[in-house]
Amino acid sequence: MFERFTKAARDVVRGAVEHAERGGAPAVGEEHLLLALLDREGTPAASAIRALCPPERRGSLLAGLAEARRRAGLSRADAEALASLGIDVGAIVERVEETHGVGALAGRRSGSPRFSREAKTVLEKSLRVALARKDREIGDEHLLLALTTTGGVVAEVLADHGVTFTAVEAAVAPAAPV
Repeated sequence: MFERFTKAARDVVRGAVEHAERGGAPAVGEEHLLLALLDREGTPAASAIRALCPPERRGSLLAGLAEARRRAGLSRADAEALASLGIDVGAIVERVEETHGVGALAGRRSGSPRFSREAKTVLEKSLRVALARKDREIGDEHLLLALTTTGGVVAEVLADHGVTFTAVEAAVAPAAPV
């Protein structure tokens, strides 16, 4: 599958590994793929992100990711489901951080991280997105489109900032011939 990745898409995957390593993450996750996409310039995904979530709103997007990391990657829907069972995720996070320090639930690891199941799903979905769009290669735009469809924290944070599948698809659609 990776032979179908454009240089931009391969750069995103390499960038995700670098983000995971720098953060001491136990695995390369969807968040790292998004962070690597945010680093890009001059690519279809970079243009779409810039149009849908301008640089002045990036801080809010990054804060959303950081808050989810503090909750050990639980989405708001996950936290609400647990709350309906009487489990207060916020209180658990506070108690763990009191004992073990801020960010204790984020997980740390040494060595080269592997790809999480969720990140692998994004890579697989990027192929399906490219095929559905009848594209011959998998570009960084396909990775961004796949991130918007996976559910979970990254898709939630992106949607909170107007970066949805429909919006990205419109932003990366080729211009109609005149």
